Amino acid sequence: MSKTTELQIEKSRNLIGGLRKHLKSGVGGGVTTAEIDEMERQLTELQKANDECDRLRAELSPKVKHMNDVMLGVKAAYAEHKKTLKGYYPQERWAEFGVPDKR
Repeated sequence: MSKTTELQIEKSRNLIGGLRKHLKSGVGGGVTTAEIDEMERQLTELQKANDECDRLRAELSPKVKHMNDVMLGVKAAYAEHKKTLKGYYPQERWAEFGVPDKR
């Protein structure tokens, strides 16, 4: 859970608890039970959405690591083959092989 989301959930829970406590004693500051219920519903929705994001991050992290590992291999192969081509062919022919470098 992101620190920002975690902090907002905690602050909202505390506010809802305080509002409900004072609403029962008659000091609600103009806040209605329906408004508190709606805020609580939104907070529950935020918690569910955050849990889903955490689950997706957990699934995504190893896939991103794998992609980065494959990318390193591709970059290394590209650099090696480009270097070989540049050493073997004159600059005028590099574009034929998909090498845009002009030196």
